[in-house]
Amino acid sequence: MNRTKVDEFLCEALETERGGVKIYEAAMSCAQNVDLRKEWEKYLGETRRHEQILGEICTGFGLNPEKETSGRKIVRSHAEVLIKAMQTALGSGVRGQAEIVAAEAVATAELKDHMNWELIGEIAKKMEGDDAAVLKKAYDEVEDQEDRHFYHARGWARELWAVSLDIPAVIPPPEEKMNVKTGMGAVAAQASRKLM
Repeated sequence: MNRTKVDEFLCEALETERGGVKIYEAAMSCAQNVDLRKEWEKYLGETRRHEQILGEICTGFGLNPEKETSGRKIVRSHAEVLIKAMQTALGSGVRGQAEIVAAEAVATAELKDHMNWELIGEIAKKMEGDDAAVLKKAYDEVEDQEDRHFYHARGWARELWAVSLDIPAVIPPPEEKMNVKTGMGAVAAQASRKLM
């Protein structure tokens, strides 16, 4: 395993969490649905904790958590684009559009975050010693939350779009009602829409 690449990846994952905090903060201003707002408030708190965990990992590994890398710049700019899209939608004056754009932004950000934590779990399996234990402990704390963030965000985006298209929608989405944390659970939740 290339330790230099691992270190860069951990700094990029930290930047992803930082961007996630900003994305959730921006999304909160777009939320109209009370259930969605409550979920995003919860996920914002969890994302702040994930940022703290990754900052501690970087410091514990002897990395500068502020070290600029090309990957971090890309991740940061991606978050900025998602936030700008939400701001643009808010300014459009089209009712509901900002909420949909925010749900899509959250789902997009959570896709990257979800992948990062899957990779952190894989890195922990390949490492040895104290560093492996630190990553494993972090992974065990965060992974289920990240799964929930991703699958629920995707469900909200789909159902908000359905409402706007006058297609029968399930609000809150089945992923929320079924507390989905796996890909198979997400498939089952989506299939259950017809029954709800």
